[in-house]
Amino acid sequence: MDMMQLAGQLLASQLGNSSGGGNADLVQSVIGGLLGGSGKQGIDLGSLVGNLQNSGLGDIAESWLGDGDNQHISRSQIENIFGADKIQSAASQLGADQNDILRGLQNMLPQVVDKSSSGGSLLDAVGGISGLAGLASKLLK
Repeated sequence: MDMMQLAGQLLASQLGNSSGGGNADLVQSVIGGLLGGSGKQGIDLGSLVGNLQNSGLGDIAESWLGDGDNQHISRSQIENIFGADKIQSAASQLGADQNDILRGLQNMLPQVVDKSSSGGSLLDAVGGISGLAGLASKLLK
């Protein structure tokens, strides 16, 4: 299973079928909009980790990328990373409550990043968390 499918399933399970959670393509499209991918093209992990680090949440990102336990991220931290306007837009697109979207992201993000970097190979390949954030900053220039 690719990371976008996993992300879509995790978020959809949080939203349930009463909102847009029942439409896998729509959920994946919304995730792509939030996480820097294009529709179902993937998740921009470097940008996400860079945003975490730039928001002073590098410890959280590192725990998700490593093989140990994933640190908790709060809903307010998620809202700060993505911006209230993007969260509200995602909620509107999915016909869901903004708090449901935040709760879904709170559950989904650590799992997706963790599974994307299983074994630490992603971190090792780019020179640790600062290397991953540096990679993201180069792509954004």
